[in-house]
Amino acid sequence: MEFKLNSSLIEALMEYSSLLNKEPSVIIKEALEEYFAKVEKEILEKSLEKESALTNFSYDEFFDGLDFDEEQKS
Repeated sequence: MEFKLNSSLIEALMEYSSLLNKEPSVIIKEALEEYFAKVEKEILEKSLEKESALTNFSYDEFFDGLDFDEEQKS
C-alpha cells in the first residue's frame, strides 16, 4: 500500500513531529483514529435520525385506531 502526501502536509507533519517529540507515524495514527471515531459517530447519528424518523409518531398517530373501551375490561 502506498500513500502520497503533498509537500506542505509533509512539512507540517515534520514540524509537529519535532514540536511534540513524536514520530510522524504516531501522529498520523492518532489523527486517523480520531478521524475514524468522528466519522463513526456521524454515521451512527445519521442512522439514529433515520430510525427516529420512521418511528416518531405523534400522540394522535400512535393512539389512532386503539379502542380503550372500559366496558370490555372484565
